[in-house]
Amino acid sequence: GYFHHMMRQCRYSSKDLQGIELITSYVFNKVEDIRFNSTVGKYVGYTEHGVKNAEAWNSDAGILAQERGQLERYCKPNAAIDY
Repeated sequence: GYFHHMMRQCRYSSKDLQGIELITSYVFNKVEDIRFNSTVGKYVGYTEHGVKNAEAWNSDAGILAQERGQLERYCKPNAAIDY
């Protein structure tokens, strides 16, 4: 069988919510293929397959906007819970 996993992390450097970093990782068979980092603002591929997908996803403004929006929808509302 195959193993696919997506993990989303919010990293907070201060309580004032100015230093929030969103990281979304896509893992296939225990190897991270692609990562979105809100600080970088785009997807980065780490395998041959991941590089191809990252290029395709980065060229789609809708996908990038949706991922960037997760910072507002997911990280900021949950910051109080994490602290």
